[in-house]
Amino acid sequence: MAYNRRSRLITAGVARSPNRAMLRAVGFGDSDFEKPIVGVANGHSTMNPCNAGIQPLIDRAMVALEEAGAKPQVFGVPTVTDGIGMGTEAMKYSLVSREVIADAIETSVNGQAMDGVLVIGGCDKNMPGGVMAMARMNVPAIYVYGGTIKPGKWKGKDLTIVSAFEAVGSFAAGKMSEEDFQGIEKNACPSVGACGGMFTANTMSSSFEALGVSLLGSSQMAAPDAEKADSSAESARVLVEAIKNDLKPRDIITRKSIENAIALVMATGGSTNAVLHYLAIASAAGVKWTIDDFERMRRKVPVLCDLKPSGRFVAVDFHRAGGVPQVLKILLENGALNGDCMTIHGRTMAQMLKDVPAQPRTDQEVIRPWSKPMYNEGHLAILKGNLAPEGCVAKITGLKNPVMTGRARVFDSENACMKAIMAKKIKPGDVIVIRYEGPKGGPGMQEMLAPTSALIGQGLGESVGLLTDGRFSGATWGMVVGHVAPEAYVGGTIALVKEGDSITIDAKKRLLQLNVPAKELAARRKKWKPPKPRYTQGLLAKYMKLVSTASRGAITDG
Repeated sequence: MAYNRRSRLITAGVARSPNRAMLRAVGFGDSDFEKPIVGVANGHSTMNPCNAGIQPLIDRAMVALEEAGAKPQVFGVPTVTDGIGMGTEAMKYSLVSREVIADAIETSVNGQAMDGVLVIGGCDKNMPGGVMAMARMNVPAIYVYGGTIKPGKWKGKDLTIVSAFEAVGSFAAGKMSEEDFQGIEKNACPSVGACGGMFTANTMSSSFEALGVSLLGSSQMAAPDAEKADSSAESARVLVEAIKNDLKPRDIITRKSIENAIALVMATGGSTNAVLHYLAIASAAGVKWTIDDFERMRRKVPVLCDLKPSGRFVAVDFHRAGGVPQVLKILLENGALNGDCMTIHGRTMAQMLKDVPAQPRTDQEVIRPWSKPMYNEGHLAILKGNLAPEGCVAKITGLKNPVMTGRARVFDSENACMKAIMAKKIKPGDVIVIRYEGPKGGPGMQEMLAPTSALIGQGLGESVGLLTDGRFSGATWGMVVGHVAPEAYVGGTIALVKEGDSITIDAKKRLLQLNVPAKELAARRKKWKPPKPRYTQGLLAKYMKLVSTASRGAITDG
């Protein structure tokens, strides 16, 4: 076999002898120069539970790569966790870290001309950042998810990190005792692993099975369980075969495989962040994909899974019920999956699903049959209107009526809004507007889990609307609309909203409308002035200069 990238770096001969000499210092022997060099992108971090269990997976992958005939070389990848930074200035680095992760992996793999890469990460931005890098570089690659956390328990009920956020609102509203408040906080996160519902991390990891870049059946395993480490070793073996066969990410990531990934997101009730991240992944892979494609997929695919945040079950329940392979087989049987797409296994998706039952098991309630869905259509609706001419994203699962018209309550930051909620100044019928939190304005599109969870905790999830040019956590549900574009910082209509204006959110008509005459809006626009940038140097300042609109994925390289 020929490893062209490796040969450019360490081919025998006088010209390359310094390269070989340096590699001998890190353990290369004579025979190792004939092996493919495989990078292992290590997202391990002790700062967050999502990534704190990754090192054992790295160790298993390294051994398996050696045994399969490769020469693995590990390098570090930074990570931040949304759950810890949420509601603080630190949260502005979350989406930015997606770009940093992609750049770091590209730098290490291309800077050392590696023949392939195995990427292991756990928190929300690890997944899209890793796959964006894989698609850009287009060397054989596989993604290994660090695994989900196990559910916490308090008084017989399953807990996730959202339980702690919602408890803040309930406790502040006098609806929860201090005993329960403390009990939830202390028991919500009992193990390592990423947040346990169909939040952003589990949404992206499960969709990567559908995309074809991760092992089928691996994405919803619990991080502490032995099978998760076993899947890391198997991923290493599969990657070496892909290198031998020159199977590259762009052979796998196509328009049709992205359709498969979004079908899985819709069927499982996944995170709004999937919209942002798949726009970015498609761009990195050179695939034509727009925000309108999500609405096209929504109309084709029902919600089949009863998963948190709006449903009853957590990721480990989903895994025990048959997980992603079961949902994919249901989609395939009903014409909602492209079975001819190639996977990292070297076989098509249809071939991989050949032995999976066509119907879900009857002894579980997590996955429903096609004939009895949770909802007849997908849950991520793309709305447009004078408030969002480029589009925005509404998550409409769990709502009795996804339509409301209400009075605008306007805040120029998430923190200002949170203070009003905690002071009980938000009433039923209000439509909260949080602006200047977009890709450039934030910068970094902070997630609004703190205010949305506080609203749920106060019992206002169905009666109060919230729209923002920022983002939502995958754990968010309720009458919420995010990614409003154009954002306020660049003069989008959201910047022109005044306190008390009438706003309509209508997911049925896919409409987000500011009910103010065009003449009045034109007059307001003449008076509007862009705010001063919140950062003038460092990473966030660079990000502000480079980042695109949310309707293109908030990317920095295109």
